[in-house]
Amino acid sequence: MRPCIRSAALHGFVELAQSLGLDPVRQITKAGLDPSHLAAPDRWIPAASAAWLLEMSAADSGRDDVGLQLSERRRLTTLGPLSVVLREEPDLRSALRLLIRYEYSYSEAIALDLRETNGLATMRVAMQFGEPAPTRQALELAVGALVGLIRTLTGPGWQAHEVCFTHRAPARVDSRRRLLGPALRYGHDFTGLVFRAGDLDDGNVLADPLMAPYLPQLLRAVPPPRVRTVVDQVRELVETLLPVGRSSMRQVARGLGVTTRTLRRRLEAEEESYSSIVEDVRTSLAERYLADDRLSLTDISYQLGFAAPSAFSRWFRDRFGVSPTEWRRAAAVPRSGAGRTVVAADR
Repeated sequence: MRPCIRSAALHGFVELAQSLGLDPVRQITKAGLDPSHLAAPDRWIPAASAAWLLEMSAADSGRDDVGLQLSERRRLTTLGPLSVVLREEPDLRSALRLLIRYEYSYSEAIALDLRETNGLATMRVAMQFGEPAPTRQALELAVGALVGLIRTLTGPGWQAHEVCFTHRAPARVDSRRRLLGPALRYGHDFTGLVFRAGDLDDGNVLADPLMAPYLPQLLRAVPPPRVRTVVDQVRELVETLLPVGRSSMRQVARGLGVTTRTLRRRLEAEEESYSSIVEDVRTSLAERYLADDRLSLTDISYQLGFAAPSAFSRWFRDRFGVSPTEWRRAAAVPRSGAGRTVVAADR
């Protein structure tokens, strides 16, 4: 099943495309989407098609910051019913946790993760489309929208300590510095934000204390979040331990403070097995790593815990029906705008 997003995520695309000299209907149709769907914010559309729409528009317009420009047009209401609750959260920490907890209510393709370490907070952003698709413009849209959300909640002067991207730096970064701040990092280990952990305690400037008693009632307008399970905990540990070759069931059980037998019994109670969890984690990480052109197939194979690149290639073909090289090539070649050079936005 293809991961989908609310069409509201593309709010403002029609106006942006016109400002870039593009025919928005033609662009939307080439991406395999129905133009009428973008007029219905609650309509769910394939996330990969949205990513291709952004990438093709960047190629066809000769502008390499289409995703970032679109993020400027995002509004809090883009999140749908969740935005009503989000604007009443008392501080940034609770707002971001709510955004993560209910991420399925606005996107099935995004994965957000918030961690605090040594006085710094890290908000990581990852995409999973389930098929070959470019990620650069989609990730810049997501990060730009996240920065805009934080500034909406805490004040326009907020700046991240670092704004990180796994992809390579563009030729010019002027527009990105204007929107995201001066501390840009490209070719980084992850995509997302690094900022002072103390910022998480900043109050929400939109919150009305008189609305606090009504928040539980407002949340009823949003489907209930999925309950965190043992499977979720195991997935997180496997994702952390897999690249260092320490993801055996025994080691994961130790990390959870239980015996291997207890862990197996708990997974069986949730109709899940340890091996299937490892396969699912490998599947999501493989797609994420292949989107990072700094990583060779050898690097990726070892990151996923395979003894050799050939073993990774065989597993990948069995899982996805194509080779890793074919997947990477399919996600890198634009469907349109072929032969045109995407130049920096500030030239």
